[in-house]
Amino acid sequence: MNPANFLKIKNKIPSNVNILAVSKGFKSQEIKTIQNMGQNDFGESKFQEAFEKQLILKELKQIKWHFIGRIQNNKIRKIVQNFKYIHSVDSFEKLQKISNISFEENKNPFIMLQVKFSDDPNKGGLNPELLILKWREIQELKNITLSGLMTINPKGLSSKENLELFKKCRSLADSLQLPDCSMGMSGDWEEAVDAGSTWLRLGSLIFGDRF
Repeated sequence: MNPANFLKIKNKIPSNVNILAVSKGFKSQEIKTIQNMGQNDFGESKFQEAFEKQLILKELKQIKWHFIGRIQNNKIRKIVQNFKYIHSVDSFEKLQKISNISFEENKNPFIMLQVKFSDDPNKGGLNPELLILKWREIQELKNITLSGLMTINPKGLSSKENLELFKKCRSLADSLQLPDCSMGMSGDWEEAVDAGSTWLRLGSLIFGDRF
């Protein structure tokens, strides 16, 4: 745990940038410690692990849970039922399914569409051109709130290369009139802030190393 680091980053970032504490792989007690310091947004990427933490921490009503992992079709209903924010919608088909299930469940999650700006076989995401092509159709989907775009840069890039990819994400979000960009992690968050990120996904910088 590194609470001092959390406060240091919080003081460095602009007021319009939110920290999403990536709590996957960390215990409920560690989430509680950070939440006591005023952090209410937590990101999880595995449904079962997240659900167990949600049950343990159900008394902490201020916590807002964000799903940031790869979405499996058979888990969409559970994700819709238990998460207010979904950052990792990487295909039009999954977005349609989320919309349909949200209607059935009387939910309206905030959606970040995951977009891929580089040719990285390890990362999912919508092609930017396809997103623009489908945008009108996407806007007509019910029971979802399109909040922004999410992107993950490939590992091993220079600071300049990270900044350029993040700028592409911000530019596309602006052209679609979306307020949020979920971009920047523990290794590249400063470039993401410079490019216009509104959500930083920070794990090890806040919690320390995972075991």
